[in-house]
Amino acid sequence: MTKLYTYKNTTYACYRGYITQAIINNLAPILFIIFQTNYHISYDKIGQLILINFGTQLITDIWATKYADRFGYRKCMVAAHALSTAGLLSLSILPQLLPSPYLGLVISVAMYAIGGGLIEVIISPIIEALPNDNKESAMSLLHSFYCWGQMAVVLISTILLQVIGRNMWFILPLLWSLFPLYNLFQFLRVPILPLVQEGSGMKLKELFSHPGFYLSMLLMICAGASELSMSQWSSLFAEQGLQVPKLVGDMLGPGLFALFMAIGRTIYGYYGERLPIKGCLIASSALCIVTYLATVLSPHPLLSLLACSLTGLSVSLMWPGTFSLSSAAYPKGGTLMFGILAICGDIGCAIGPWIAGILSNYIQKAGRSLSIWMNQGLDLEQQGLRLGLLACTIFPVLMLLGLLTFHRKKLHKMPYK
Repeated sequence: MTKLYTYKNTTYACYRGYITQAIINNLAPILFIIFQTNYHISYDKIGQLILINFGTQLITDIWATKYADRFGYRKCMVAAHALSTAGLLSLSILPQLLPSPYLGLVISVAMYAIGGGLIEVIISPIIEALPNDNKESAMSLLHSFYCWGQMAVVLISTILLQVIGRNMWFILPLLWSLFPLYNLFQFLRVPILPLVQEGSGMKLKELFSHPGFYLSMLLMICAGASELSMSQWSSLFAEQGLQVPKLVGDMLGPGLFALFMAIGRTIYGYYGERLPIKGCLIASSALCIVTYLATVLSPHPLLSLLACSLTGLSVSLMWPGTFSLSSAAYPKGGTLMFGILAICGDIGCAIGPWIAGILSNYIQKAGRSLSIWMNQGLDLEQQGLRLGLLACTIFPVLMLLGLLTFHRKKLHKMPYK
């Protein structure tokens, strides 16, 4: 570390860390339709890839929750970016090299998911530990870079696919791997502070002794599922469920979803001190229910696509907002608290899209048309995608109910100062 590196450089490295997270979570979904066509991968196996990604991140979260403080934030962040780089390179090579392309996809996804899990647990504590007067705004602004990264991945990857052709898809992960490689070297140099002094953080038993923390865990599960259920399937939903070209589907599906999510987090990042986070989260959950229902029930494709995109705005504050509420309630929660919440978030990220994939595949295999969509002329594939997303509406509903309980009973009472 040199004197040329300041806490501002640390902040920028964390921003790039979340862009790395956006790359590994959102590049593969853009390629789902290519995997399905080139390698004959079914919807349930695509759903399994999503489950493997976030399931692996979940396991990594559990490990990091226990051991990250022992190894240190710097070593963990360097390892995270190294694994992200290696996983993206493998995604480019292994599906074409191995006899089973699907096995190559699984290995690659699992590899970069470990890096993603480390980033997820450690980035937020690093930002939280930096000198800053408004922690909620700083956290929201940090998480906005995941959205800006997601939008960049969608737009750049979609345009490049149009230029180079679908058969050259493997160039995309090869190019995107350069980004985490660069940030790896940055984390070798920037100054990093511990979130809490060694030995002074809350223990697992202390955290679980507070009823409000269980509610925080539920909110994180719902936040992850609400965001990823729509985000991971938006490209495929736009193409197959709404019958629009891939370029239009990617731009108006995941592209606008990411844009609205980025706008929501950035606005709160700059003006958060004027807006109560609990009230914003309640409004966001209610809006999310409306956008989910409008996406799957609207008979007009463009209205469905617009609602799908607006879901990005509705979920924008769920993840960072729950982090901020919990951090304010348990300021000595440290890496343990952030790790447990990240675990819960990844549980939601895994089960939400997975449920959507299972239900979609079931409808197609069973050959059962649903009257609610049959009159709209939708085929089984389109109906299956809509049913899967409709089932996932339960997550913003639970989020809203949890927040109302949180707001009414005031379960968080700042027990540790």
